[in-house]
Amino acid sequence: MRLPALLCLLVLAMPVHAAPPERHYLDLRDRYIAKFSKARESEVIYKQHDAALKELAGVLRGLVGPVAIKGLSADGRSNVDTLFRSDVGFGHLDGLSFASDGDKTQAVVTTTALLTHWLREHRADGMPQESSAAFQSDRFYYHAIQDAAFAKYAELPVTKPASASAAFAVLGLRGNGELKGAPDEIDVVAISGDRVYFIAARDAVKTADIPACERVWTQMMAKPVNKKDPRGDMAREDRAMDAYTKCFANEAPSQSWYAAAVRKAQSQLDLLPLR
Repeated sequence: MRLPALLCLLVLAMPVHAAPPERHYLDLRDRYIAKFSKARESEVIYKQHDAALKELAGVLRGLVGPVAIKGLSADGRSNVDTLFRSDVGFGHLDGLSFASDGDKTQAVVTTTALLTHWLREHRADGMPQESSAAFQSDRFYYHAIQDAAFAKYAELPVTKPASASAAFAVLGLRGNGELKGAPDEIDVVAISGDRVYFIAARDAVKTADIPACERVWTQMMAKPVNKKDPRGDMAREDRAMDAYTKCFANEAPSQSWYAAAVRKAQSQLDLLPLR
């Protein structure tokens, strides 16, 4: 009867494993979110908020390690740019953010553990929970950066670097209003080791409307609206947009600008310091 007791003593004597390094960052971030979301906004609070973001960026640098992306800022800042729950853009992807002059190109570098946690936090937004599915969803590109919506128009075939376990590229359009138009943003995502790299470039390629898809849009928008649905007009437009972008994805490879878009996506991927 002494053996079980001895085993219990041995278990109790064993060192407790430290929480994953990301846990400290997440606990700190969540404490700040709770603090600022309840605070009455003032100059003092704004200064404290800026200091908190700088502190979080410092913790992230320790998690992510040194990063150098050609053409982008050398010092990463927190991609989470607000800790006020009520702010537009709350809940961006946790990671270090780097940008070019004028912010035309923006990159985020994070860890696989932080990505997994962030995907869970956005489950209610319809975010796929498996990373490869998320990278193929416009939900990821919408919620990860900036404060503007994103519509995915097509996936672009890129060659995965040998040092990467996954690589994806999409062509899309970002904005706060109409998302139907000629897409010009190319986003690429890659995973290498425990690092996740995301780079988004606006005005990256010049595309054009596709007549066949314009006809699909017109046909869908000509369908009657369900008058019993208070969102009838918006629901019809959502269905039309879904059909339009699916058409665009099917027709894109035959367009004259498509090869240039693929080359641009590959060049963005090649900028990343995959290890």
